[in-house]
Amino acid sequence: MDDTGKLFGVLTLPEALKAAQEQGMDLVEISPSAVPPVCKIIDYGKFKYRQKKKEQESKKHQVVVHLKEVKMRPVTDEHDFQFKMRHIKRFLSEGNKAKITIVFKGREITYTSHGRAMLERIVKELGEEAKIETTPRMDGRSLIMIVAPAHH
Repeated sequence: MDDTGKLFGVLTLPEALKAAQEQGMDLVEISPSAVPPVCKIIDYGKFKYRQKKKEQESKKHQVVVHLKEVKMRPVTDEHDFQFKMRHIKRFLSEGNKAKITIVFKGREITYTSHGRAMLERIVKELGEEAKIETTPRMDGRSLIMIVAPAHH
């Protein structure tokens, strides 16, 4: 078939190549597994260009969600806590997920209850703005929770 949609029927390879050359086009194999193989006479450069344009167009409409991380300690004071809360709220408002990590150093590991209480407070302060994607879990010396924007 040529670029106008005209069917040639079954041709030998040299005949098909000659027909493509006469039109100043390329012979492109569309379905190699078919018997006989299906080929098309098209301008391959133009074909690749259109494909690239279609890909770019579809990428425009994609929304990329990033995972932003906020690290805290179980002994983080009120001012720093509020500062980090503003970051979390901003990440969520931008449509990103937030990974909240509470890092325990040294003997603080014996007070994981402080870390869990801190995460509960964060969830309470976020309220309807966020939904918990992964519940709090220990990962080595860190307590990790992921929250996502509620409106998605």
